[in-house]
Amino acid sequence: MAGYLVEDTRKVTTRRLIEMKQQGKKIAMLTAYDYTMGQIVDGAGVDVILVGDSASNVMAGNTTTLPITLDQMIYHATSVVHGVKRALVVCDMPFGSYQVNSAEGVTNAIRIMKESGCDALKLEGGVEIIETVKTILAAGIPIMGHLGLMPQSINKYGTYAVRAKEEDEAEKLLSDARALEEAGCFAIVLEKIPATLAAKVASELKIPVIGIGAGGDVDGQVLVVNDMLGMNKGFSPKFLRRYADLNAVMTDAIGQYVSDVKSRDFPNIEEQY
Repeated sequence: MAGYLVEDTRKVTTRRLIEMKQQGKKIAMLTAYDYTMGQIVDGAGVDVILVGDSASNVMAGNTTTLPITLDQMIYHATSVVHGVKRALVVCDMPFGSYQVNSAEGVTNAIRIMKESGCDALKLEGGVEIIETVKTILAAGIPIMGHLGLMPQSINKYGTYAVRAKEEDEAEKLLSDARALEEAGCFAIVLEKIPATLAAKVASELKIPVIGIGAGGDVDGQVLVVNDMLGMNKGFSPKFLRRYADLNAVMTDAIGQYVSDVKSRDFPNIEEQY
């Protein structure tokens, strides 16, 4: 059911996202980490698929995004790309792959693009990484910024609480957003910040602003697909809307399978060669 709820089935590009903002069309973005989920998310009409370093949490069981490696991100991105026809595929650059210096950042960025076939990269941070951002952009690689709560800096914050509630941090976030746009980023993700601040950023920037826990007055929304489908039970932030309870559906289905195997109901005569 490709193109569900989507009339325009052309490949989404960074330019088209900016056009969507100009036309007042909201951008739908979700994560995916493998071929099958990439196919499903793309077929449902999502505009942008993020191969997030959240794979560290939902795929590998780590408590933070920090442990996931460059090789692992390339593996996940490659798998997703193979399943996608329409959506723009953005891959997170993992912790440690771009913070050291610009040269190392662009080397790793080129490797992700060449080996995975993804369309763009996402980096966390503002003016602190702006030279690396410019270097990667100069290599012809599109970049989506990420401000607000930045999970790769969780050890610095010490908490996943809402960011930029105080005036100083809010002003810095706004300044960082302007700097990322000026450098040439095609979009910015704002995570877990006051809705009024997010609205201000979105109104000031010409590039799309995608929110996660940043209110409705931005240009689009992103969620972790495993969370919004209810595959995970323990994560319930205020901003998360669950659209299904796949944990229950899958548990029931697997439980029925176990029961059928043990009772010798599966396989039956029709299911044998």
